Amino acid sequence: VQLQASGGGLVQAGASLRLSCAASGLTFSDYNMGWFRQPPGKEREFVAAFSWKDNSSYYADSVKGRFTISRDNAKNTVYLQMNSLKPEDTAVYYCAALRAYYSGRYYYTTEGFYDYWGQGTLVTVSS
Repeated sequence: VQLQASGGGLVQAGASLRLSCAASGLTFSDYNMGWFRQPPGKEREFVAAFSWKDNSSYYADSVKGRFTISRDNAKNTVYLQMNSLKPEDTAVYYCAALRAYYSGRYYYTTEGFYDYWGQGTLVTVSS
């Protein structure tokens, strides 16, 4: 299984970026997908997730209303559209895949439940 994240870069505050994560080696439509990030010097944290079974989306409070997670099963790709970026969004962004279906936000926001991880893509937002 491979998850290849891309789309990171250096942008100014207020700009937009779209991250992509291309999956291979798995039946993509069977997996819930999530995005996490690790700011410099901090622990990795949840950003957004999408449950395939009930089409539910989950977001961290810090990104709600600015970020949108979506997926294209035909392309085996999950996206994270990031608008109105802030300097505090600076981090390495990771995509992750979760096979099991769970009922409830907790499972999708907790990294320990995810089965596979991508290598990360760096997003830097300057002020």
